[in-house]
Amino acid sequence: MATAKKEEPDRSAELEASREAVMAALDKLLEAKDHFRKAAEAAGLDLKHEAVDQIDKGKEKAKVLGEQASEYVHAKPLETLGIAFLAGLIFAQILRK
Repeated sequence: MATAKKEEPDRSAELEASREAVMAALDKLLEAKDHFRKAAEAAGLDLKHEAVDQIDKGKEKAKVLGEQASEYVHAKPLETLGIAFLAGLIFAQILRK
C-alpha cells in the first residue's frame, strides 16, 4: 500500500506536466494559425493588386485595338465590308453543322 500512495503523487505531477505541455502546444498552434492567416491575407492582397493591374492593362489594350479597328474601318470601308461578309459566311457554315 505504501507504493500505491507513493505512485499517486508521481502520476499527478506527470499529468500536470503533460497538461502544461499540451496547453503550451495549443498556444503555439493558435499563434501559428494567426501567422498563417496573416500571410494568406497578405498574399491575397498582393494577388488582388496584380489582378487589378492586369485588368487595367487589358482595358488599355482593348481601347487601343478598338481605336485601330475604327481607323481601319474609316480608311478602308470596302475591305472591311468584304471581311465582315466572309466572316459571316464562315460563321453561318459553322453554326449550320
